[in-house]
Amino acid sequence: METNKVADRALIVVGVDGSEESVLALKWAQTLAQALDATITAVTAWHLETAFGSYIVPDWNPDEDAHKIQKEAVHEAFGGNEPEGFSGICVRGKPAQVLMESAKSAQMLIVGSRGHGGFKGMLLGSVSSACAEHASCPVLVVHGERDAVKAPVR
Repeated sequence: METNKVADRALIVVGVDGSEESVLALKWAQTLAQALDATITAVTAWHLETAFGSYIVPDWNPDEDAHKIQKEAVHEAFGGNEPEGFSGICVRGKPAQVLMESAKSAQMLIVGSRGHGGFKGMLLGSVSSACAEHASCPVLVVHGERDAVKAPVR
């Protein structure tokens, strides 16, 4: 019986929100996936909180936006050459919870230090902090700025 080689490989989950740090996290995942013979799953989570009296644009589709954000980040990280076994998912839910659930069977979870919506001076965002504290696998928190040295990609 032939086994599925991709299914038998370790998994690296990467949180992707379109921020520079999440693109850098994808690049680090590619490097680590090669070293660990792992596949990569990019996870984009979106959560819509509404308050009494808040207005939501009627034609807005957050799931469609999440897919677009992920697609652009993946293209920026890999230039159209995704690693073998790469997959991406977009899930409605609170980002930290979605990432930790997605990474339950993963070898590693990689997140950016701050995503969109974080305060510029913060060293660690709420999602990366929650993942680092509560995930059931090792968590790599990637810090980076526009001028930072990029992760080595083979």
